[in-house]
Amino acid sequence: MELEIDHKLLADFEGQLDPRHPESSEMGARVLGYGEISTVFEIGPAESAGIAYKRMPIFTSEDELESYRWIFREYNRVLSEEVGLTLPAYGCAHVEGGSGKPVMFLAQRKLDEASIGNKAIRALPGADVNRLVRQVLRELVKVWRFNANQDEMELGIDGQISNWAIEGFGAESKELPGELSLLYLDTSTPFIRLDGTEQLNPDLFLRSAPSFLVWLLRALFLEDVMTRYYDLHLVAVDLIANFYKEQLPALIPGLVAEANDFFDSEAPELAVEPLTEKEIKSYYRQDALIWRLYLSMRKTDRFMRTRLSRRGYPYILPGKIKR
Repeated sequence: MELEIDHKLLADFEGQLDPRHPESSEMGARVLGYGEISTVFEIGPAESAGIAYKRMPIFTSEDELESYRWIFREYNRVLSEEVGLTLPAYGCAHVEGGSGKPVMFLAQRKLDEASIGNKAIRALPGADVNRLVRQVLRELVKVWRFNANQDEMELGIDGQISNWAIEGFGAESKELPGELSLLYLDTSTPFIRLDGTEQLNPDLFLRSAPSFLVWLLRALFLEDVMTRYYDLHLVAVDLIANFYKEQLPALIPGLVAEANDFFDSEAPELAVEPLTEKEIKSYYRQDALIWRLYLSMRKTDRFMRTRLSRRGYPYILPGKIKR
């Protein structure tokens, strides 16, 4: 279901936004979370609350934005109507940025923060965390079973724990509901291939990168980022490796065993290669190193553009991230 979006609210917000101090807005904006290339806000007074907005200042033209808008809507439609995932109500709109280029805002019904997977795992006993991850894997498998029955279309998905919310779970919850139902949250990177061709423009991932790094990122990392989410084994590795970032490494051996048992007993037809703790640790170390270096270089780029050359910098950077 698509949300009704207040375009004036977004235009006013973008017009007075200071990317270095995003929460200093007179409109009462609150940062809900940071992504690698986007930021999620709640904007406006209490009567406007209830919607989370993801700001994406990565487009250079209306044509480029309209192409993304189609892919975004199609990805949401196929995931919910054909794959069978449950998504919160969503929508999208764009406004003109300070540079005259369009800025896209993706909207989603705001959920109880405690229900988001990376928050919930801190309140749950270990056995319930295993059960939660097993349910995430059941949802992910729906994507690959859908792919197996398609001739032209193939979907990818980012399955990390922070991209899921538990229905019926709140701040006072100490265990999972008896009947476990999940919502999938992150459709902002719509991985769709048609006849083997990626529909999402991969250069969008590089727009927020420092210009002096673009060639290196394109040569070394872009293909890996664009392809890993079409490989169920790597998606499962990424899901469990994320527990290092969440400062819960002690849970990883049990999660590896849970995932391998799941693939062996509930999805044998997909022939997913077993996961190992060694592989997950190596994967996380490499991934964490890449993102630490990337964020450091983006901060350098922001300094050079705003302090030295006195140009604008439209991207919002997170503070120090524990990894």
